[in-house]
Amino acid sequence: MFDIKRKTIEWAGRPLTLETGRIARQADGAVLATYGETVVLATVVYGRAPKPGMDFFPLTVNYQEKTFAAGKIPGGYFKREGRPTEKETLVSRLIDRPIRPLFVKGFKNETQVIVTVLQHDLENDPDILSMVAASAALTLSGVPFMGPIGGARVGMIDGELVLNPTIAQMEESALDLVVAGTADALMMVESEAKELSEEKMLEALMFAHKGMQPVIDAIIDLAEHAAKEPFDFQAEDHSDVVASIKKLVGEEIKAAYKLPGKYDRRSGVDAAKQKAAEALVKTDENPDGVDSSKFSAAFKECEAEVLRRDIIENGHRVDGRALDKVRPIVSEVGVLPRTHGSALFTRGETQALVVATLGTGEDEQYIDSLTGTYKENFLLHYNFPPYSVGEAGRMGSPGRREIGHGKLAWRAIRPMLPSKEDFPYTIRLVSEITESNGSSSMATVCGSSLALMDAGVPLIRPVSGIAMGLILEPSGEFAILSDILGDEDHLGDMDFKVAGTSEGITSLQMDIKVPGITEEIMKQALAQAHAGRSHILGEMSKAMDAPRTELGEFAPKIESIKIAVDKIREVIGSGGKVIREIVEKTGAKIDIADDGTIKIAANEQEKIDAARDWINSIAAEPEVGTIYTGKVVKVVDFGAFVNFFGARDGLVHVSQMALERVANPADVVSEGQEVKVKFLGFDDRGKTKLSMKVVDQATGEDITDKINAERAERGEPPLSEDTGGRSKREGGDRGGRRPRRD
Repeated sequence: MFDIKRKTIEWAGRPLTLETGRIARQADGAVLATYGETVVLATVVYGRAPKPGMDFFPLTVNYQEKTFAAGKIPGGYFKREGRPTEKETLVSRLIDRPIRPLFVKGFKNETQVIVTVLQHDLENDPDILSMVAASAALTLSGVPFMGPIGGARVGMIDGELVLNPTIAQMEESALDLVVAGTADALMMVESEAKELSEEKMLEALMFAHKGMQPVIDAIIDLAEHAAKEPFDFQAEDHSDVVASIKKLVGEEIKAAYKLPGKYDRRSGVDAAKQKAAEALVKTDENPDGVDSSKFSAAFKECEAEVLRRDIIENGHRVDGRALDKVRPIVSEVGVLPRTHGSALFTRGETQALVVATLGTGEDEQYIDSLTGTYKENFLLHYNFPPYSVGEAGRMGSPGRREIGHGKLAWRAIRPMLPSKEDFPYTIRLVSEITESNGSSSMATVCGSSLALMDAGVPLIRPVSGIAMGLILEPSGEFAILSDILGDEDHLGDMDFKVAGTSEGITSLQMDIKVPGITEEIMKQALAQAHAGRSHILGEMSKAMDAPRTELGEFAPKIESIKIAVDKIREVIGSGGKVIREIVEKTGAKIDIADDGTIKIAANEQEKIDAARDWINSIAAEPEVGTIYTGKVVKVVDFGAFVNFFGARDGLVHVSQMALERVANPADVVSEGQEVKVKFLGFDDRGKTKLSMKVVDQATGEDITDKINAERAERGEPPLSEDTGGRSKREGGDRGGRRPRRD
């Protein structure tokens, strides 16, 4: 019944198996992929004809995690998987980006790739396996796909590069690098690093490319036995229309792209397009003309050709800059003085307003993943409103692009954040893109760095970012562009983003539109990006080059203390009664960790002090010989009970109230009176002993030495240390009985 084909290889110390023919047989391509004990299913379905009027390739990639894969039941009322999580969105993009450029140019049939995680062994992250499975399914499906691609993750542990490290190993890694590529070249890069040099990053990229070759070979071998017949597709030839457009308005397009302003350029190009359309597009008056969709595709090709050749032959960029020149930069901090930290970063016609907000442990984000629930204390959210590009558009929840750009900036900044122990705050950054014409994600990186420093976050070093472009001709000629504009991104072949500090790279992302780039191009792009990144850091330093030494006036203050683990129960109280009372009466926020670490947060130091003292009074013990300020809570005939250490009360015996004889304690103190007492320790029954008479009630000074000096002058023995005020000859505390009078 089943015609199963299977290929198994050993890859980075674990078996990788690709299987087809048993599951999802009605899909055009279906591969069940297993790595270790993680299992994913990738399917491909494509239409046999393009949708009418389609002027782009309608490829959809969906990566989905089923909670049963990790033996879990979804949370929430409905108990089923809901909208895509952030990770599902990011992995969908991770698969989409390297495969999209490899479809035959002109193919516009609807294509859908679905990857489902069926089993997770909690050791091997499904993302790389999903990329491999999708590549294999596409290769088997017969769709016009110029693959296959392979994928690999590279970590760096103790200075050594590691291929496909496990989830546990990644916790110790200084690098998280994901690379996709063909047999000959790199297609996609995504990374987070702890200040790696350009040389080490390039080494890691080539290490990953070499490491994925066995996977590519395995897919090809499987395809030789299981691939379907290739879909008969012939791309439309636009060369005659392109030539006509170029002849009509080629010089006008070139002139338009030399205009300095974005809108002036767009208007010039639109005018040229309108002129060409009037002459070439089919109408009632021009029945021999071309279809409007064919004209649009041809005009785009002509536009790209004119721009690209001008850059390659003359070094002329859209706005007249040299290939390695960065646009003018203006950096400002403190633009919103009542926020905890803010920055406005402007580079040419791209602008990001970034705001930093500091919170407590209560503000951490709970993230439910297949590997378990964990808390995240660093959040970065990127928003791209339509007005940023001068358009009116729909406003709604963040799309894939916004989530992806925000994660890129998050990866760039995170390696430079202080540890949670050194800076116990939850940090949220929000980047509002207020203008966009080229790399708003890198503007977000720069603005985020400035906003954090403005907020007083002790950033290890400032981080800047730059987007690089590439024009690569079939002849092998190429030009690398620093700080690309939107038009250069749209009509170019690469979007290469590098973020880092003065010491090294913290994040690298690459997407290309051609079938891969070589090590030579990558090396030159990294070197040119380093120079641009350094320049941007210099411009940023004009606004701020180091974090503020103190938090802003409106930021919460957090203080950490640690108590014994066996005291946590007492601080929380039955049903949380004690901790709720502390929060209610002091106004502070309190977060208690399982190891006894307690974070106390409030806008005013007095509230923190009050909460800390209260907690210490419960969890700590008073120190013998220390003087405390207390309040009389009850007066009895043998002394007074004083609340002196949080909720702790102690007895000031009548013999310890004053140097002179006291007949009635009520003559000395009254309920509610504030007094200063010295803690003498505990008696044989564990009762607390306090003394007032050895403390100057006006100054709070311990006057034991002064009293003993006076007694010595009179020939009397000193006060006994174990009674804290009475000499042994005078007798001590007799378990609460009134002392014998001399």
